[in-house]
Amino acid sequence: MRQAHRWAVGCVGFLVGLGIVGVVGGYAADNDGDKDTELPAVFQAAGTTAEAIQSTVDAFRAALGDPNNANAPGPLAKGRREINWDGGGNNDTTTPPVTPFDVFLDSRGAQFTTPATGLTQAPPAGGPQGGLAALFNNPTYGDIFSTFSPLRLFAPVGSNFVDGQFFIPGTNGEERATVRGFGAVFTDVDRPAGSLTGDHLRDLIPSTLITYFDADGKELFTGVVPASPGDGSLSFFGVVFDKARIARIRIISGSTAPGPDDDAKHDIVVMDDFLYGEPQPLD
Repeated sequence: MRQAHRWAVGCVGFLVGLGIVGVVGGYAADNDGDKDTELPAVFQAAGTTAEAIQSTVDAFRAALGDPNNANAPGPLAKGRREINWDGGGNNDTTTPPVTPFDVFLDSRGAQFTTPATGLTQAPPAGGPQGGLAALFNNPTYGDIFSTFSPLRLFAPVGSNFVDGQFFIPGTNGEERATVRGFGAVFTDVDRPAGSLTGDHLRDLIPSTLITYFDADGKELFTGVVPASPGDGSLSFFGVVFDKARIARIRIISGSTAPGPDDDAKHDIVVMDDFLYGEPQPLD
């Protein structure tokens, strides 16, 4: 994962070197000199409330297609899958954090991993175990994080990296798959792409990114998640291709891992709803 972080810093540095310091949206990889790389439709929004991003999330749902197939076994010809981490209003903190996170592997065809301790579902604060505020020994997390769909969020422990892979629902990870699109909601993305505060060049680097890969591991697109400074803000970023091309995604959520000693130098970010196209068999 250190290599992945160097890659993210390197490509943004390249954009800065070109003078494109206010980069938003994202860019498509030019693999093997292929000038016909398809550009996906990009959906992005940020604001201080759930209402500020709701219309963009709904437009993304429409682009992926109906219905929401929930836990139905696949393969299915159309529709989408959604994960909101909430367990029907559950406010427990999933303990201990685990990787791989296989809760939705069989039912919705998605598996998530992190290179560190594990992944967890938790409310910002409260609940029987105290939520993220207790897990990370940081009482401010009850104030700086908010939810798009109550009550829980999704966070890596000991890392700010999450990798996701897609499979045919109902095969328990035995049949790899691709999806047309993937998008996610984030909370408390404070650092805009290309912002420069003080003399810190690190602030030119966006804190939160999603990179999309095909079944051969080639990078398809990297998206910069938009920021909305201020505690408890919400951001959304997603892309949709014209066909199922995405086999894997990598999320960098924030400039460092959540922890007890956050300060103004770091942008700490966690995640809420994930939405993605219906997993399709590999060609």
